[in-house]
Amino acid sequence: MRKLYASASEALDGLLFDGMTIMAGGFGLCGIPENLIVALRDSGVGNLTVISNNAGVDGFGLWFLLEAKQIRKMISSYVGENKLFAQQYLSGELELEFNPQGTLAERIRSGGAGIPAFYTKTGVGTLVAEGKEIRDFGGESFVMEQALRADLSIIKAWWGDTEGNLSYRKTARNFNPMMATAGKVTVAEVERLVPAGTIDPDEVHTPGIYVQRILHGAAYQKRIEQRTVRARV
Repeated sequence: MRKLYASASEALDGLLFDGMTIMAGGFGLCGIPENLIVALRDSGVGNLTVISNNAGVDGFGLWFLLEAKQIRKMISSYVGENKLFAQQYLSGELELEFNPQGTLAERIRSGGAGIPAFYTKTGVGTLVAEGKEIRDFGGESFVMEQALRADLSIIKAWWGDTEGNLSYRKTARNFNPMMATAGKVTVAEVERLVPAGTIDPDEVHTPGIYVQRILHGAAYQKRIEQRTVRARV
């Protein structure tokens, strides 16, 4: 089966449709699939539900899809750096399903593992638990959270081989690996593309069986979400 594609737009060809659910990897701006996000914008696909740790920052990342008004709903855990997101949410243009960060990670992991739901203490007694099943275990209350799956997962790795075996660098490992398992189709972009067999098996974080398409990305910006420095004295 052909896995290697020459560009992000080619890698997404035939996979997109209006109203689909997409998982977009990365943690903040670390390890986000920059090229695939731009290709999604350029495709014009709309009415999307996007599952992601956050929604980018002004002028970068998933912000491009928000600006084009291609996203109908976000399932996220942090949205604090994106003014456009706040404007669209407060105006009623954008629906938000807010999750505690660990809960979001486990919902995605469970989706990839075939576990339909799980119980957690996080969120009990708060707005997060409204409308959800609450059960007692060992004298304590837990809220049931349902697993997440997607029609498409777009992820980014530090390096990968032509069979789709991937290795992530540092913080980029937070959401990308679990999203790779939870999409019906997973498309990965990598900073370094190497021949199959080059990556030591002990360094493979996502086996190629989870990746249907792969491309060698380009022009990564390495943006910092919020730069905080101490004043010189």
